[in-house]
Amino acid sequence: MGKPFWLALAVAVLSSTGTYAQAPAAPQQPGAPAAGNPQQGKDLFVKYSCYACHGYDGHGGAGARLVPMRMSLAGFTAYVHNPRQMPPYTAKVLSDAQLADLFAHVKSLPASPAARNIQLLNRIIGEKE
Repeated sequence: MGKPFWLALAVAVLSSTGTYAQAPAAPQQPGAPAAGNPQQGKDLFVKYSCYACHGYDGHGGAGARLVPMRMSLAGFTAYVHNPRQMPPYTAKVLSDAQLADLFAHVKSLPASPAARNIQLLNRIIGEKE
């Protein structure tokens, strides 16, 4: 049986504010590299089959879109350890340091191009008009 909605909502709110995290997360400047090792994160992304649901590029599939990552490291860690819609990867499975590496890898993935910049899509739309 899943946890009650109010509990899941409280965890989401607290994790997004950093209150849920054990140690306060350092503020990250926009465009600054994420703490953690992106290459080790990429290895973990493959080892734990994250790509099976989120795609190799993090743009989704059966799982949620990860790119662009809108969570903080603390929120990401809290969610992966105690998720609502995916298998839990507890601290026994993935440590906070490993999750920092995974987070760094996801943050390093390029964003999807804007629809107007996809040549094939523009050609298909142009043919329908």
